[in-house]
Amino acid sequence: MTDPVELDIRHSLGREAAKARIAGGIGKLESYIPGGTVTDNRWEGDRLNFTVAAMGQRAQVTVDVRDDHVHLSAVLPPMLALFAGKIRDVLNREGPKLLK
Repeated sequence: MTDPVELDIRHSLGREAAKARIAGGIGKLESYIPGGTVTDNRWEGDRLNFTVAAMGQRAQVTVDVRDDHVHLSAVLPPMLALFAGKIRDVLNREGPKLLK
């Protein structure tokens, strides 16, 4: 198992508005993953859990929504872990756009 990709994205929306933006934008995630799909999308309180499938691999992702930031953690299988840096870069670039 590899270390998860983790990052915090600051926002000024408040918790409920941030949750609404994330819920409305989760489908856009697939457009950043060639051949990828988002499945098992479910909220548990302020935490969104979902699975990203790509290249025959599955990554478990959690998004914890707070009043002033979102914490994302993605557990990547070894094959996808090779792309951890690129994945982090895309999330750092595109994540804040969703929360503006």
